[in-house]
Amino acid sequence: MIKISLNDGSIKEYPKGTSALEVAKDISEGFARNVISASLNNETLEISSKINGSGKLEFYTWEDDLGKKAFWHSTSHVMAQAIKEFFPNAKLTIGPAINNGFYYDIDPNNQKISESDFEKIETRMLQICREKHNFKIRSVSKKDAIKFYENEENKYKVELIHELKDGEITFCDHSNFTDLCKGGHIPDTSIIKAVKILNISGAFWRANQNNKQLTRVYGISFPKQKLLNEYLENIELAKQRDHRKIGKKLKLFSFSNKVGLGLPLWHPKGVDLRERLVNFLKKAQKKAGYQTVITPHIGNKELYITSGHYEKYGEDSFQPIKTPKDNEEFFLKPMNCPHHCEIYNSEQFSYKDLPIRYAEFGTVYRYEQSGELHGLTRVRGFTQDDAHIFCSEDQLDDEFKNVIDLTLYVFKSLGLNDYSVQISVRDSADFSKYIGSVSAWEKSEKAIIKAVKDKQLNYSIVEGEAAFYGPKLDFMVNDALGRKWQLGTIQVDYNLPDRFDLTYIDKNNKPVRPVMIHRAPFGSLERFIAILLENTAGYLPLWLTTNQFIILPISDKHEKYCQNVLNLLENNEIRGLIDNRNETIGKKIRDAELEKIPFMIIVGEQESDKKEISLRSHGGKDYGKMKVKDFVKIIKDKIKIEV
Repeated sequence: MIKISLNDGSIKEYPKGTSALEVAKDISEGFARNVISASLNNETLEISSKINGSGKLEFYTWEDDLGKKAFWHSTSHVMAQAIKEFFPNAKLTIGPAINNGFYYDIDPNNQKISESDFEKIETRMLQICREKHNFKIRSVSKKDAIKFYENEENKYKVELIHELKDGEITFCDHSNFTDLCKGGHIPDTSIIKAVKILNISGAFWRANQNNKQLTRVYGISFPKQKLLNEYLENIELAKQRDHRKIGKKLKLFSFSNKVGLGLPLWHPKGVDLRERLVNFLKKAQKKAGYQTVITPHIGNKELYITSGHYEKYGEDSFQPIKTPKDNEEFFLKPMNCPHHCEIYNSEQFSYKDLPIRYAEFGTVYRYEQSGELHGLTRVRGFTQDDAHIFCSEDQLDDEFKNVIDLTLYVFKSLGLNDYSVQISVRDSADFSKYIGSVSAWEKSEKAIIKAVKDKQLNYSIVEGEAAFYGPKLDFMVNDALGRKWQLGTIQVDYNLPDRFDLTYIDKNNKPVRPVMIHRAPFGSLERFIAILLENTAGYLPLWLTTNQFIILPISDKHEKYCQNVLNLLENNEIRGLIDNRNETIGKKIRDAELEKIPFMIIVGEQESDKKEISLRSHGGKDYGKMKVKDFVKIIKDKIKIEV
């Protein structure tokens, strides 16, 4: 008999060789009907697989992220089958699930796959799905796997198989289709009720520009047609909310091929927005005891070798900057933390000095492949609201909780109230990805879990998503369209203090290692602004918007009074401008609406004579006539509620 631990904490005994599906049916037939994938001891498991050892068994439905992953991964096989039927000479490479759907990279082999083919591919996919083919995993020897794909003249699969160990290679079969695959499927194709091919793009084999460019076909699928319809409606809404479109319309930022891909150019209004965000956080940081530091945009290669960044991220960095001195190389700064470690190391601290909190809005650089760049959300140069706290072990809990409070304050002030938290821990099956000792990692993970529980936050634990030097707490924000974005992050690190030989003198006059906390409530200004623009559709919170009001004179004879109103409002630190154009008042109002200006102050004969204003808000609400001081109160009351 084997012992199976279930999600509710119960432990049940089953005969050896019982399948995951049989366990689900034992719980209840209704439950089993909704289960589409499973894992045993955090390892992906086919529902039909026989279980031969004890462990923790977890089931996933469509509502779970891992359930969706299995659903979309399975659909990628169906799409690959359909494409091969229409393009028999095409060579398949890889087809993973992604955050929303899946893709398959294909070498068309002198054929062309285009948008005109989407409809017939979708039709064939649905036919295959209705035929209810089971997904079956089988083990294959390395020799036979290579022979299979050599017969298909598929050099891509052969290359992948050469990197696998004999005894660990599996194929997935469904219908008359076979694919190299390590597993993680839904029971059969009939669960897939709706499919959509979304787009195609180019992608280099294994993301290497020296390799052949393949055709990447993106798709998505659902267990109900209604869900697909809702998704497509959200895509249309997302197009309207695209931060690139809004940024251009509001004159916030632009890109230039001459400057370089992935390097945003910030315009005056965009700089205003950035500076307000920066000043907002600086004010909160100062109150929390942070000290501002500034570090260079480049660093010696040896710095990043010491930190471990060179080993882990060397391929994602730009080429080294060589100097006339032999063997001296610099890199564009990929991270701020090594520089902050060196600032800490420049003097000897006592336990009485701790915690030390260094904060920097530091610009860092990482070479993203051109196909992965996307507006402000994926760039090659970005500014992090980075801070590093050096504290004693007994200060760690309070410091971590204080950073949680700061992050939630930022979210609340910007209207980001729909969020969840994710504790990202190491991959228990492969510690080679990380630096440091297992004991240090265990301490870090326990510290984060304790802090999150004490703050009574709902959380999930995700294996394999930790940074290479320590576990982290990620804040996942759901935007107005239900999309999930990772923004703020807090990390506990016992490893960099060790690698940089950081110490403080304790009460016994002995050198002791500090613990390091990495934190960035925004994540990066670029990504944060992009998500903020899309979440608000460009209607930013009043305290953050560039122009909080615009004065619209009905004729030029009222301009002097308009200037007096502008001066009064500016003296109250309320931002705005006068529209002096020779246009009708109707045209001025329409333009103000398009520019998403929150308040319009209309000034005509009556307003000028009575020293009043007529107030209208974005969207058409009429506040009527009032004194300027009354408008000041309206603005300040609204901002007080926001922040």
